[in-house]
Amino acid sequence: MTTAKKTDCCDEIEDVQNIADKRHIAIDKVGIKDIQHPIKVSDRTTGEQNTIANFNMYVNLPHQFKGTHMSRFVEILNQHEREITVKSFREMLGEMTERLQADSGYIEMDFPYFVNKEAPISKVKSLMDYQVSFIGEITGEKTMMTVKVVVPVTSLCPCSKNISDYGAHNQRSHVTVTVRVESFMWIEDLIDVVESEASCEIYGLLKRPDEKYVTEKAYDNPKFVEDIVRDIAARFNDDKRINAYTVESENFESIHNHSAYALISKGFD
Repeated sequence: MTTAKKTDCCDEIEDVQNIADKRHIAIDKVGIKDIQHPIKVSDRTTGEQNTIANFNMYVNLPHQFKGTHMSRFVEILNQHEREITVKSFREMLGEMTERLQADSGYIEMDFPYFVNKEAPISKVKSLMDYQVSFIGEITGEKTMMTVKVVVPVTSLCPCSKNISDYGAHNQRSHVTVTVRVESFMWIEDLIDVVESEASCEIYGLLKRPDEKYVTEKAYDNPKFVEDIVRDIAARFNDDKRINAYTVESENFESIHNHSAYALISKGFD
């Protein structure tokens, strides 16, 4: 009686991705988009927090290959299980380009980040969520890491305050800061800068004395969308940890059917 030789099923199936492509057109980015995975991120208050990130993972594809191995992106992600940190995020870039035989790679993970904030007067605590992105790019031996944070704030119109006999229109604004840092920087450090340069910051929970405080604070601190981005940019110019930044503010107007918008960028190619 003879025993059939066992073989790996993958060895018996043709690898179509490695077939030569005759069109001779390279692809800038190919990979997987919108896959969720649990992660751990550093937290200034508690040390770390658990959250869920949405990943986009791409590599370049040389002109001679028909396709890339999509399953390897998922394998790389799952090999790190829940222990994805900023350090392992950087390591994943190198691992991805090596395993997929690519010259360049790109990983973006977007996740909600929570800060336990204390109301200004009542001191009641509540969670505020901020949308954060870590973006990593690798080309050859060069790796670039970028952090993006979306911070909701309150803005109050200086013109409205100046021309009105009483009151002034205000709006909720989204300030988006994207930075490339020279040394470690807490996510909360970026949030603090943005909130301190708005007309007033936003809280998850406010009691009546808190509402009075934030309303009056915004009224005493009116800012155009231009003021917000300039004031934040000035703070970043003085921060030695930051070597490139983009500051955007979108004010969702309360008396117009459009948003006001401004952007300042420095240091990015």
